[in-house]
Amino acid sequence: MAQKKKIAEKKVLPGNWIVRNVLLAAVLVAAFVLLANVMLALITQHNREIPVPDFTNMTLQEARKAGSQAGVKVVMADSIYVKRLKPGVVYLQTPNPGDHVKRGRRIRVTINTTVPKEVVMPSLVGYSMRQAKAELIRSGLVLGRLIYVRDIATNNVLRQQRGGVDIKAGTRLASGTTINLVVGLSPRDNMTYVPKLIGRQYLPATDLTLESSLNVGKLHFDETVKTYADSVSAFVYQQRPSGSEKVRMGSEITMSLTTDPSKLPAARK
Repeated sequence: MAQKKKIAEKKVLPGNWIVRNVLLAAVLVAAFVLLANVMLALITQHNREIPVPDFTNMTLQEARKAGSQAGVKVVMADSIYVKRLKPGVVYLQTPNPGDHVKRGRRIRVTINTTVPKEVVMPSLVGYSMRQAKAELIRSGLVLGRLIYVRDIATNNVLRQQRGGVDIKAGTRLASGTTINLVVGLSPRDNMTYVPKLIGRQYLPATDLTLESSLNVGKLHFDETVKTYADSVSAFVYQQRPSGSEKVRMGSEITMSLTTDPSKLPAARK
């Protein structure tokens, strides 16, 4: 009987080995599927777009901390001197506040310095208006107004000016100096659409206005705006002409700005 029992056990052992391997394979497959689902969730979360926080008027350290909490990385791209703004705080950022980006995106900020540094006026004649605007920003200068004159090519830069006087390339200027551009306007291509500015902050609204081949007209700040820092943080709650209207290039947009969110049209509904 003992010998028969041993033989029976020997016959069972191979079966047990197969069962154990089948179970082990099932566990490994389940673990792999679980891990794949976790990784997929992490990747999906990583690629999900998030709104860019507003870093205006923050110090670089504060902006980096706020950016880390929001899931983006803040890096200093440049510095500029703005007389009425507190030294050491963020003046501009790219992308703009409210724009949607992927997690981990670098947000480039321009910091206000304590004293203006000298920069060199670039040569912009022959550039497109948008190329010239980008070059001014890289040089630490600010685009002021677009002065349109009749020409064969629309938005082709014909002259560069400061205070109504032509300024030569190579001239040394204080960073933050405002430069106006005289640009061409063809009779066959002289209309543009007014951008929707409601809800946008002062600087992004100004930037978008110029990008649309238009000029900033009168600015009406309400009683909530008491300092220049307030004006930088203020957002548009009214504009004329309204967004999406078709107007002649070089036209002006009048804006009313506030720091009170309740004045936004959506908040009043």
